[in-house]
This record gives sequence, structure tokens and C-alpha cells, in this order.
Amino acid sequence: MPPLVSFFLRRLATALPVLALVLAGSFLLLEAASGDAVDSYVARFGSMDAEQLAQLRHEWGLDQGPAYRFKAYASALARGDLGWSTAFERPVASVILERLPVTLMLMGVATALAFFIGSLLGVVAGANPGSFRDRFLSTSSLALYAVPGFWLGLVLIVIFAVDLRWLPIGGIESVASGKTGFARMADIGAHLILPVASLAMVYLALYLRLMRDRMSEIWRDPFVNALKARGLSRGRIIWRHVARNAVLPVVTMLGLQAAAMLGGSVVVESVFAIPGFGRLAAEAVARRDTPLLLGVILCSAIMVIIVNLLVDLAYGKLDPRVRVG
Repeated sequence: MPPLVSFFLRRLATALPVLALVLAGSFLLLEAASGDAVDSYVARFGSMDAEQLAQLRHEWGLDQGPAYRFKAYASALARGDLGWSTAFERPVASVILERLPVTLMLMGVATALAFFIGSLLGVVAGANPGSFRDRFLSTSSLALYAVPGFWLGLVLIVIFAVDLRWLPIGGIESVASGKTGFARMADIGAHLILPVASLAMVYLALYLRLMRDRMSEIWRDPFVNALKARGLSRGRIIWRHVARNAVLPVVTMLGLQAAAMLGGSVVVESVFAIPGFGRLAAEAVARRDTPLLLGVILCSAIMVIIVNLLVDLAYGKLDPRVRVG
């Protein structure tokens, strides 16, 4: 069997028990909370008598015990059915597929910008440890990392959307604008600038610090002195040897921060009123929509597993000592 296929099969065998534990744990936590979807429904649409409440719980399957409902959910999930959303009165799969692309676009752009700009600034800072440039970037990154994402988003809205009026205040695109093609793409891009900036800046500071600290350590390694003795230029030593070795822990952190960035999207999407996956999770919690929330958690876990799989593959490419097989 080819090493790559064997690697994928091993990761799949590891991922399935993890997904089962995540679903079971999430279901138990939701069951431990007070109230259910019917209580949330009544709070939103008015009072109902006891007979109507009992009928609604029967229709939604909430009159059965937790063990029976989890078994029914697991059986449906094995057939590819994520269940029925009581909050949206639609299949969970259709609700998730409607919201997921927005969050993937937001997270993808924010992750790419944070990783590449943070790593580049880390190289700039780590190229001359102890210099003014290093101290300035290190101090700035610490200050930026300490800023809460929601507060940063609100500040960006006040400055660029309210005062200067350069950018839209929220949403993913202009309502009923009728734009198509490149005009619609430009409109979506303008709406994404502020949320992407508020989501990316915190992680940019993290990658900058990791890159800078690792480069400072590598400068003291014996092989760097050997490269200097061979007469290699400083620029070549930095980019071909020091930075390439220093980026490995940054790539590792990229996979570890996938779940954190997905959680951060909940706050950012709420601040900027973006109808995405994170905001959907918040709505599912508020409305006690257990099937929808379990579907969100399942898809989130799958996305985190996929990101970490890609990180493992990238790590093997960056470090010749690592072999996928």
C-alpha cells in the first residue's frame, strides 16, 4: 500500500472515534442544560397550553428519553441525515450548506493573511535580534495579541465605517444591490475587509512572535556558523536556512489554531452581522436547536481534522526529515 494512502487510512481511523466522542459529549452537555427547543419556541412566539406543548414535543421527538434520541440521531447520521432544524424548519444539511461558504471564505482569507504577513514580519524581526526593529515589532505584536477580537472589530467599525465611511458597516454584501459578476465580487470584498482584519490581526501577532522567537534560537545553532564560514550571504542564510527551519512551529500552530479561529468567527460574525457558520452556531444555542447545533459541531470537527491533515502533509514537505509513511 502506498505510504500516502496508508497515512490517510490511519488518520481516518483516528478521526472517527474522535468525532463520536465529540458528538456524544456535546449531546450530553445539551441535555444537561435547562429547557429545550419548545421552550425557546414559546418564548419567541407566545404562550401555548399544555396540550399544544405536548403535541409539539411529540412532533419534534422531544418526548422520548435522551438515550433513545441519541440512538435515533446516530442512526440517521449513519445514513447521511443530519436531522431537522426546529429553529429554521428546514433540514440541517441545507441550513449548514447555506451558511458554511461565507465562513470558509472569511476564515480562509484571514488565516492566509495572518500566516503570511505574520511569518514575514517575524522574519524581519528575527533577522536582527535585539535591534530597534525587533523590539518595535515584538512590542507591537504583544499589544495586538492582548486586544479582544470583538473590541477590535467595534473600533474598526467606528473608524472606517462610521466616521470615515470608507467601508460598509456590516453584512456580507449590499442588500438588493442587483450587482453581478466582478461588481458583486468587489462588493463582497469591501464587506469582508473589516471582519477579516479583526479576525486576522490577533493571529498575525501570534505567528509573528513564534517566527521571531524561533529564528532567535536558530541563529545560535552551530550550522549557522558553518554557513557563515562557507561564505554564504546573510540574505541567503536568513531565507534559505534560518527562516525555513523557523517556520515549522508556525505551521504546527496553524493547525492548532484552526479551532480557535473557528470559535473567533462566532464573535466576528455577530459583531459584523455576517450570516455565516459561526453566527449560525450562536443562533442554534439561543434557540436550543439540538440537531442544528450537533450538525454545526460535527462539521466544525471535520474541518479542524482536515486542516490538521493538510498541516501534517505540509510539514512533511517543509522538513525532509519527516516522512508521511
